[in-house]
Amino acid sequence: MSPDPKLQGKVALVTGASRGIGRAIAERLARAGADVACIATSAENASATVEACKAHGVNAMAYGVDVGNTDAVAENVKAVMADLGGLDILVNNAGITRDQILMRMTEEDFDTVVTVNLKGTWNFVKAATRPLMKCAGRIVNISSVVGVTGNAGQVNYAASKAGVFGLTRSVAKELAGRKVTCNAIAPGFIETDMTAAIDEAAATKLTESIPLGRIGKAEEIAAAVEFLVGPDGTYVTGQTLIIDGGLSL
Repeated sequence: MSPDPKLQGKVALVTGASRGIGRAIAERLARAGADVACIATSAENASATVEACKAHGVNAMAYGVDVGNTDAVAENVKAVMADLGGLDILVNNAGITRDQILMRMTEEDFDTVVTVNLKGTWNFVKAATRPLMKCAGRIVNISSVVGVTGNAGQVNYAASKAGVFGLTRSVAKELAGRKVTCNAIAPGFIETDMTAAIDEAAATKLTESIPLGRIGKAEEIAAAVEFLVGPDGTYVTGQTLIIDGGLSL
């Protein structure tokens, strides 16, 4: 399949690319013509995403990285630039949950989630800033509607995702002078492995809480990313796009 030339010649790095939203984003950017670095906890985990991206006629490579390790992330960004010839687009999607009510949440539960979800985002933004400043690059950080609304049993997750909003706005202000845009997307409930495991009664209750009456699709988040990193998104920065079917209204 011939790629859409919209992002041809661009190199995108997508974290959490092994499945779900991250995989959908990687494939969408590949379909638009970008070469893609697919980041996961191990390169093997991202191998299927790489093959799906290559099917669109672009180059793609898998990398295993601990996103919470600052030095490892810096080395990864250097490797991506050497392997794929540059870096134009950064999508921070890697994230985890360790849900528990506050009284039972451990320090490890809190620290681990914040390290991956918030520090991991900071690590990649910091490591990618110099190359992105050279090419009017784009940054998209995947947050969550929970960062807006909060959620019982997710103090750690909500805090980490709310932090992504502040990070996004601050980075947008710092890098605007070099024409780098930085935006966030806050998905609501999206069809992923996690939501597929919900029992039928809980799924029905969940769907009823969404004004549009359905759970979202990973491809709908990917489409928004493509807009923000493409030629039509050049005048959008420091914003959070909430894609939740009206759940946060």
